[in-house]
Amino acid sequence: VHVVESGGGLVQPGGSLRLSCAASGEDITLYDIVWYRRAPGKQRESVASIPVFGWSDYADSVRGRFTISRDNAKNAAYLQMNDLKPEDTAVYYCNSRGESFAWGQGTQVTVSS
Repeated sequence: VHVVESGGGLVQPGGSLRLSCAASGEDITLYDIVWYRRAPGKQRESVASIPVFGWSDYADSVRGRFTISRDNAKNAAYLQMNDLKPEDTAVYYCNSRGESFAWGQGTQVTVSS
């Protein structure tokens, strides 16, 4: 599976962005999908996940502000990010829970006034 992340950009604190993850090469319907991020000087971390069935899960740092979703018909996943904070600045990636997809280039999110 190859993924292309998009939707990042520069936004002021308190702003919103919606990230998209477009997958190709295989149907991702049967995969749990995870959004990861890597901030400057830090290790990659999982921020949100959505299973094939069941409830989504979020890192404590984004719970209540971020919402993960998926559109199986479009073979895509999304991350709605509200009330963005400077500490959300990172490159965001999507992958399966087992990191079995080829990593995309990610999409840069910069939160700054």
